[in-house]
Amino acid sequence: MCLRQRPGAGLRDGSLVMKELSGRTAVITGGGSGFGRELAILCAKEGMCVILADVDVDGMRGTEALLPADCLCRSLRCDVSDAASVEGLAGACYDEFGDCGVLFNNAGVGTAGPIWATTLDDWRWTMGINVMGVVHGIQSFVPRMIQQGRPGYVVNTASAAGLLAPAGSSVYCASKFAVVGLTECLYHELRAENHPIGVSVLCPAFVDTGISTAERNRPASLSKPTPKRRNMRSAFVRRSNRVN
Repeated sequence: MCLRQRPGAGLRDGSLVMKELSGRTAVITGGGSGFGRELAILCAKEGMCVILADVDVDGMRGTEALLPADCLCRSLRCDVSDAASVEGLAGACYDEFGDCGVLFNNAGVGTAGPIWATTLDDWRWTMGINVMGVVHGIQSFVPRMIQQGRPGYVVNTASAAGLLAPAGSSVYCASKFAVVGLTECLYHELRAENHPIGVSVLCPAFVDTGISTAERNRPASLSKPTPKRRNMRSAFVRRSNRVN
């Protein structure tokens, strides 16, 4: 696995931002399931130290069980919607490893239903994790990554719903469009100052990551969902079938 910038981007000579992953540290939010779990497996295979962050402690244990025996892995409970929680994650990462080579702002949740029927709790919950979780990750880690002066990489997980607008997915789409936009801004900002930190946005389509059951981790304080919510995956698949 090699993380690459767009041609000519980042370093002025257009070289690879990260040529070596072995021995570096990967921080993965949403590491208890889905893409986070698969990213952890890939990073471990590259010889990276892995820090998993999630509110799902049992899920992180499941991820750890899939990693090679020689992988140095830590699991930390972290609510990415809480800036202090993410700052604590960054502090723990640098206290123990002194490094973050790759930051995966991957944690995400989803809600579905017509926009006029969504609740304010739907918006607060989804935006708090999908958007502010990425913001918190960037603000807590990127200054440290700049200061350490080593090549690094930031990968933000958005969605095909950050590029398209299926009916019944207004809250989710709004959050993922925001992730695509802020990732583009981060890319240009780091490039403008010639920091050796690459930036990518991941926009997957229909993958069974478990996001359709994200309500299991929804806090009681934001527990009022839209009465017309539908299974996220089913809503997107039905829309795709009509389009195709």
